[in-house]
Amino acid sequence: MFLTPELAKGYQRIVGNDEDDVIALILSAAERNALVYLNRQVFADIAAMEAAITAGTAGEFPMVIEDDIKLGILKLFGDMYENREDSVLAVSVARLPLGSRELLRPHRVGNGV
Repeated sequence: MFLTPELAKGYQRIVGNDEDDVIALILSAAERNALVYLNRQVFADIAAMEAAITAGTAGEFPMVIEDDIKLGILKLFGDMYENREDSVLAVSVARLPLGSRELLRPHRVGNGV
């Protein structure tokens, strides 16, 4: 994982350890969702990317993770954490202009999945 549960908890202002297992699961799912959306291999640092290139496992468009991708993952995490159910009753929802996809889209390759 690129982000730690502690960072995700800080981002959501979560205090305590009661939900650490749930937080780890949601963070893992948010990160996976972002990486699938990007449709490319993402690496923690240049050394890891260069090793994958040398090994032939880096894919066609490898990249080192950038802060906007990390923030996109955190925004996905926040949405998944706050909205754990498939539906809600009597709630008005509005999308904010800078969502997770807007942070990830510039790094996306192709149409993805």
